[in-house]
Amino acid sequence: MSTWFVAVDGKSRGPFTREQITEGLDAGLYTPQTLLWKKGYEAWQPLAEVPEFRQGKSASQPMAPPPPAAGGSLQKAHEIDFEIFGHEMQFVEVELDQHESAVAEAGAMMYMEDGIEMQTVFGDGSESAAGSLMDKFLGAGKRLITGESLFCTVFTNQVAGKKRVAFAAPYPGKIIPLDLKDYNGGTIICQKDAFLCAAKGVSIGMHFQRRIGVALFGGEGFIMQKLEGDGLAFVHAGGTIIEKELGSGESLRVDTGCLVALTKSVNFDIQTVSGIKSGIFGGEGFFFAHLTGPGHVWLQSLPFSRLAGKIHQAAPQTGTQSRGEGSVIGGLGKLFQD
Repeated sequence: MSTWFVAVDGKSRGPFTREQITEGLDAGLYTPQTLLWKKGYEAWQPLAEVPEFRQGKSASQPMAPPPPAAGGSLQKAHEIDFEIFGHEMQFVEVELDQHESAVAEAGAMMYMEDGIEMQTVFGDGSESAAGSLMDKFLGAGKRLITGESLFCTVFTNQVAGKKRVAFAAPYPGKIIPLDLKDYNGGTIICQKDAFLCAAKGVSIGMHFQRRIGVALFGGEGFIMQKLEGDGLAFVHAGGTIIEKELGSGESLRVDTGCLVALTKSVNFDIQTVSGIKSGIFGGEGFFFAHLTGPGHVWLQSLPFSRLAGKIHQAAPQTGTQSRGEGSVIGGLGKLFQD
């Protein structure tokens, strides 16, 4: 079964089956001049000139060259609209046109309207339906290595009109919308568990740290997440988010846990804290993340590891005993309770 892509308003949408294209043509969504493409084609073809969709035309009729795409190259990822709600515990509501899809981390969905179909897939869902089984296993394996689930969930609007689906953040913080086509190479490097959801077509892969110092002491290990494509992606981080644009040669020293994401043009290295006393008693550890521009970086005020550490520190350490928070005498107060 062929897998087709459709050019609408200069952007690529799909993959669709032949039956879906025919239904769209009958419903007036497409015209004979709508451009189509599938694997094996060297260029986009007008729908009326594609043999599978010709009606009463001679097979010997010459094909007209496809017109240039508006704004240059066609967008591969689905084009979605969104709105972010909330302050400390945010969620993002994604609006999908018919046949548009969003892909999300397993378990991130908050609600969805009637007409949206949910399908669990291996990997990140960016592979086309024509992709081999090995491609799908490789995509799933990449996600497993980066700390994510083997599966992603794809949400597709199957009815006419706009429908909405919402995805919630897993802990207090902020959701950061990233339009990947606005960044050099369409690539963002981020912490391993940052991904929340994205437009279908965005690839969630691996980024290996080449420097041994960064890999061992950078807070994220050898492997970080790499988001690639030309669509919208949403990442989540803790506390308040700040963005920094670094000029060429401009540098910034950051606590290793506070780094959320950076563009691939930013040089990421590790710098030791000056002085043994500062390293031991300063409370900041022995290493900083040293970022050098040009490029864009995103920082978080409350890394989840720091939040988890504070919760563990305040939690009972032995059995079911309580620290007696707020009481001078602590656990002794329990002796006088019934």
